[in-house]
Amino acid sequence: MFFLHGGIGQMFKNLLSNLFDIIDKANYVLISSVYELEPKVIDALRVRLQIPVYTSGPNIPYSQNKPNPSLHEPAYLTWLDSKPPRTVLYVSLGSFLSVSSDEMDEIAAGLTQSGVNFLWVARGEISHFKEMCGEKGMVVEWCDQLRVLSHSSIGGFWTHCGWNSVKESLFSGVPMLTFPIIIDQPLNSKEIIEDWKIGKNMRKEAQVFKRDKIAEVIRVFMDSKSVERIKMMERAKKLQKVCQDSVVEGGSAYKDLDAFVKEIVKDQIK
Repeated sequence: MFFLHGGIGQMFKNLLSNLFDIIDKANYVLISSVYELEPKVIDALRVRLQIPVYTSGPNIPYSQNKPNPSLHEPAYLTWLDSKPPRTVLYVSLGSFLSVSSDEMDEIAAGLTQSGVNFLWVARGEISHFKEMCGEKGMVVEWCDQLRVLSHSSIGGFWTHCGWNSVKESLFSGVPMLTFPIIIDQPLNSKEIIEDWKIGKNMRKEAQVFKRDKIAEVIRVFMDSKSVERIKMMERAKKLQKVCQDSVVEGGSAYKDLDAFVKEIVKDQIK
């Protein structure tokens, strides 16, 4: 599960151990997820913990995910507007504990060799990556990720599998290339690939693929004519509806949050 070694890896192991100690003392657990996405996990937690376990839904600020005509649109959104539907790969590998400079060069070269349009949120010397990536890609230091994932031109998300990013991709109906690094990310990657079947792995254990392999995986993943790609998109759209339905009245997260609030109020009255 852990790809990091030494002091940092041990620090996170200790943190997780402490969290499990704390959770045994809790009166309730509220999980930022959707029951239909992880029914076995949530059912197992309910049996193991013997306290109420609720889901809060994807927790996505979708009501704010609309363009404001009074504001100037950033260049990356204008660039996305110029691309055909589902043809752009969005790449963001997190802002913490990411990859080395050599690995970043392999990623840049692989993206360029793939021939696929891409929007890449890169840290560090982005001028260097802009030179490497040429006309097919746009490299930025930051973007409004939810607006990008919701854009019609986006056909895939190369992600480090942080849970918030995974939820935003699910909510937007976008398949994923997984690049897990630490903590829950390898398990999230497993769910994406094996359980939901809406993704492919972009690394082998702790090693980043070399540029030729990166380019090959991207081309296959983004090939709109492949049967695998079509089925992956269909599953992603179904999961998008599951996420969206969970937060409307009568949905699983809606009912769980209602029960959670009532439970707290009841305990306060006692």
